[in-house]
Amino acid sequence: MAIIGIVGTPYHTVDKTPFWWNKVTYTRQSFIDVFQTLGHTVLILPVDQPEKAEVYLQLVDKIVLTGGADVSPQYYGEEPHFKLETTDPIRDAFEFAIIDAALKFHKPILGVCRGLQVLNVYFGGSLYQDLSQTTSQIKHRQSPTPQEFPTHHVLVDQQSSLSFLPEQYFVNSFHHQAVKNLGEGLKAIAHGTDGLVEAIENKEKGVLAIQWHPECTWTTEAFDRQIFEYFANRSL
Repeated sequence: MAIIGIVGTPYHTVDKTPFWWNKVTYTRQSFIDVFQTLGHTVLILPVDQPEKAEVYLQLVDKIVLTGGADVSPQYYGEEPHFKLETTDPIRDAFEFAIIDAALKFHKPILGVCRGLQVLNVYFGGSLYQDLSQTTSQIKHRQSPTPQEFPTHHVLVDQQSSLSFLPEQYFVNSFHHQAVKNLGEGLKAIAHGTDGLVEAIENKEKGVLAIQWHPECTWTTEAFDRQIFEYFANRSL
């Protein structure tokens, strides 16, 4: 049994009813459900001061970085594009410190959506701040199609950590940013049919990240459940 640390998403107003007029830290229940179903324990880590990251890493065996706000472009040396959305530099700084600590203590990291993007930036890569900067004609933000339904294909490297997925796999999609320049030491292991990076890894450092949201589909898509099984059972 592993203890999975999930870095929470901060400062989100859940509802506009008076009871919820407070800032909160949360994660999707589906992240908790999948790891508990697989027999593991979950701790939700609050965004905190970066110097406390090592304290949190000593409490867990593995780290999950989830979705949320855009990564601040200052971290990869760009001015904000006019289609940049909400950023959270406090979360950025804490998650960079969490990645530092996970690598120091040799603990695997799983990134999902923003989690992939922040990992790419941490390793020196950059992002398309909005998909309008690309030539893609694929709808990567599938709303109003419900999140549990896959909507576009990705092509999976069969020599990678995701080799258990079909070579052409159908995924859901909720993002307007994407990898532009790949970070040092990272390998792109899945691409959309438009060429955009959909998954990355660094096997030696225990890093795996995907752009889609298997936490939304793990109960209906067996391969998406296997992503969590693979991560929870891997060791360095």
